[in-house]
Parts: sequence; structure tokens; C-alpha cells
Amino acid sequence: MRYRPFGHSGSAISSLTLSLGHAGLARGFEAAQSLIYSGLEAGINSFRLETADPVLADVVGQALGHVDRNLVSVTLMLGTGDGRRGSQRDFSAEGMTHAIDRVLHVSGLGYIDVALLDEPDEHELAQSTLHTLKALRSTERIRMLGIAGESEVMDAYVSTGAFDVLATPFHVTSDWRIQSRIRHARERDMDVLGYGYFPDSLDTPRKAETVLEPRRGLFGFGRPREADNPLKGAGTFAFLHRTHGWTAEQICLSHALVDPAIASVMVSATTDERINELSLVPERDLPPGLSAQIEMARVGMAAA
Repeated sequence: MRYRPFGHSGSAISSLTLSLGHAGLARGFEAAQSLIYSGLEAGINSFRLETADPVLADVVGQALGHVDRNLVSVTLMLGTGDGRRGSQRDFSAEGMTHAIDRVLHVSGLGYIDVALLDEPDEHELAQSTLHTLKALRSTERIRMLGIAGESEVMDAYVSTGAFDVLATPFHVTSDWRIQSRIRHARERDMDVLGYGYFPDSLDTPRKAETVLEPRRGLFGFGRPREADNPLKGAGTFAFLHRTHGWTAEQICLSHALVDPAIASVMVSATTDERINELSLVPERDLPPGLSAQIEMARVGMAAA
């Protein structure tokens, strides 16, 4: 595992952040705790709670209770509800304060490292809510305040200077707007967390091969028939599924980890085996020439 600086306290977090939610809880309390233990053994010291579910908070609190609290980082998603049936998005000051208080009470964690707001639109986040969250940050019940999402309103939130962390999708097909947003966040001394490193558009060989192919013209012209095309897959992301010793997901994760602007990349797992497999990626270097192939495919996508 590799580590990068995070926050202004001089702490460091693992290049992978283990995201925990209902999928992890589905196999039971002990199995969910085992996921966290496996993450710790693999060197992961950063964990994200996808909701304010008290059961999830209890699992995380008990598992991390055996570790020096200053050595682990816990991120809590806010605005997503508590994970229970019928719960709704809530960005009110009262709702967020209640969610934070409940997680801290149940988990015994003492504080939340990052309170991460789940993509509120421009009308969902009231000024009173922001003032309340800043007050919680000043009392160190939360250490940092973050914003997560990919819509254009994220640019406005980044420019306010009110947030310490930006969580953004980041993958091989991310366009210039995401790159620009990350750059602006870093210029404002915000730390950046990545997620969505392996998009659905690339998860099968067929998708990766055709995502950049030019559309057929009005009368069916514009590209050769599949059987007549000797360069089928060239200039696309087809190589993701054809690289010896690497899976497409591993390549995409490694690509996200290479960017120095990304402090940590969020990954999901429901088994200990998957955590162990993912935790090996930060220690591997991409094969020679693969980064160039990624850039060539990105250029092809931009020109398509």
C-alpha cells in the first residue's frame, strides 16, 4: 500500500479508501467486520461510510476500536439518508447534525475525519446548513468538510472556498471538465478523493471496443463492416481487456492511482478476497506503453 498526505494536520491516508455500505452488511455483522480487518491488514487506513446507518456505524466503530484513532481516516456521506427504507435525501442543518451525532454516538469514533456532502444541487444546500457544518468543524466533531459529485454545480462549490475535500469520479475517459475541476480544487488547497474509476462503459470487451467508434452515416456509410475492418479495436479502449497479466479494472484503478492530484481512490468490496486483490494494485507499475495507449484512446474519444 502507498500513502499520501491528507489534510493540514500532516496525516497520511492509504491510496485506497474502502467504501462500506449495505452490500457489505448483507453478509452479516461479522463478515462486514472481517472486510474492515482485511483492509487494515492490507494497509488500508481510510474508510467511507456510504450512509449514516447506525448498524454500519456500529460495525465500523467496533472494528476500528482496536486501532489508534489518529492512524485511520473515516469519511461519512451526508445527505444520502440513513440507509433505512423510506429515508430521503436531507441537507437540512438539523438532519445533518442528527446524522453526525448518531454515527459518533453509536460508533464511539470521537470524530469524523471528512463529512462529505453527496452532490447537493444549487438549491438543496442552505446557507444555514453550511454555517452549522462549519461550526461542527470548528469544534472538531468533524475535521474536514467535503463535497462529492460530478455535475457542473460542483465548480461553484469548489470556488466558494468553504470545503476542504472534493470527491469526484475519475477514470480513463474523464473529460477536461473533471480535470479542470480537480486542478482548481488543488489550487484552493483542497484534497481530492476519486471514485468511479471503472465505469460501466468499459466493463466488457465489446463496450471498451465500441465506445469510441464513429457512428454510421445517414445511409449506413462511415465505417467499414466488422468483417472487413483489419484495425478493429485500434484507437479504442479495447486494450484494457487484452493486456496480459492485468484485468481491465486493475488497469483503470492503477491509472487513477498514478495521478498525484488524487489522494485516495474509493473501492468497494464484499469479500476479503476482493480486498486483497485490489490492495495489490498500488504496488504494481503499469506495463510500458500502456499509459501512452490510454492517452491515444482519450485523444480519439475527444476527436470522435
